[in-house]
Amino acid sequence: MKQYLLALSLAICNLSFSVAQTQISDYQPGVTTDGAIYFLPKTALRINIMVEKTTYTPGDFAPYALRYLRLKDVPLEPSTQYRVISIKQTAIGVADTTKRYAVKFNPKTVAANISLSEDGRLLGINADSKETPQPALFRPAPKAAPVNPRQFMTEEILAAGSTAKMAELTAREIYDLRENRNLLIKGQADFMPKDGEQMKLMLNHIDTQDRVLSSLFSGVTERDTTEHVLIVTPDGPFDRQVLFRLSQQLGLVEADDYSGAPFYLSIENLETVPPVNEEAAAKVKKKQYEAGIYINVPGRLRATIYQGIDVLQTQEHPAAQFGNVELLSGELFNKHYDTHLWLNPVTGSVDRLEAEQPK
Repeated sequence: MKQYLLALSLAICNLSFSVAQTQISDYQPGVTTDGAIYFLPKTALRINIMVEKTTYTPGDFAPYALRYLRLKDVPLEPSTQYRVISIKQTAIGVADTTKRYAVKFNPKTVAANISLSEDGRLLGINADSKETPQPALFRPAPKAAPVNPRQFMTEEILAAGSTAKMAELTAREIYDLRENRNLLIKGQADFMPKDGEQMKLMLNHIDTQDRVLSSLFSGVTERDTTEHVLIVTPDGPFDRQVLFRLSQQLGLVEADDYSGAPFYLSIENLETVPPVNEEAAAKVKKKQYEAGIYINVPGRLRATIYQGIDVLQTQEHPAAQFGNVELLSGELFNKHYDTHLWLNPVTGSVDRLEAEQPK
């Protein structure tokens, strides 16, 4: 019969897993036939920043935009601007090298199958434990190939002797296209399409010609979105530290580059786990030489991101480094139990524990 045991209720049991556990500083994490060395995790923040780049290129006929197309305030100089369009926070686990423990297998106990992450964090024992998959990186949609406006210019426009004359003739062509479009919609064109699909094709072709030729006056604006990923591992609370800076002309720059406007990060310890007093700390130190599996009892943090003085977002996350470490009894892993343990890869806390007692 299966008995599902709570992890923390077993922390004070006598240990027969024969796991001489202690802080190790000279060995790298890994699993051998004799035992294993593992880390507990601490919680980092994976911050995904989406930045939009807007590039404006003036058209060849931009100086004539007001005269021929009545377009006001058309810029005559190229420009580039960046802006943040979204920020996302995700809690991830990284190895805490200050929480390194050794496990030595005892022949009298059930052989343990220990799962470790690539950086040595303990993921589980006798369980199919896996690392939490990271979200896929952003991939921008493919951009359409640019269209050369000259392929829509008439022979008369191309033969014009000056830019001003070319602009005047191009404007006339644009007005003719718009008139033809209106005639098609009203059903008054000389050559009406045979069906709705042909009508759609004709209107799309006219719209493309109008858009491309008009861009010679209004200019071309292109937008590109890129993703930047920052990893922040707070060891304690802090207030309004520079996370990154954004320059409208250069994009995302380093925190110490004053060409950009600052974005700040604050970390608050929510103190959901009572601090360890001196007596408890002494007991933990004594337990370093006891057998068992160490786990985290995580606390919580609140992360706030500011743009200047304005709050952009506030989010709470579990935080292993703002909690405590407990000892899970090695008694669970002797031959009297078939134990399976799953640990949270982000916090190092118990996600699931199953102990089946043989009949």
